[in-house]
Amino acid sequence: MNDRIKLIRKNKGLSQEEFGKRLSVTKASISRIEAGINNPSDQTIKLICSEFNVNEDWLRTGAGGEENMFISEDMQYFQNVGKLGSEKNEFKKFYLNMMMGLPDEYWDYIYKEFKKFEEQKEE
Repeated sequence: MNDRIKLIRKNKGLSQEEFGKRLSVTKASISRIEAGINNPSDQTIKLICSEFNVNEDWLRTGAGGEENMFISEDMQYFQNVGKLGSEKNEFKKFYLNMMMGLPDEYWDYIYKEFKKFEEQKEE
């Protein structure tokens, strides 16, 4: 697993320090994991998967090879909706449920408005 963790980090273009910061662990911890000195905890494995959209089965076993490293975009959408559904923030749950009931023409309008906002943010 240590080689797969290193592969994820390098694929994301992160130093051991940057990778560790994203996981709230030290550079030394990442170095020891990548060197095979320490094994990552279950919590660290789950955090790597969540933070970098990594397929947990691949990370733990290498199943499917490198092309199975990341979760597909479709699966990421499902995971994100699932995360929103389990939110403690009542507004987020209300908003999600309300949005899911909108007709397509409302979605088109909202998409256009979000695109405008994104373009303004980039300027």
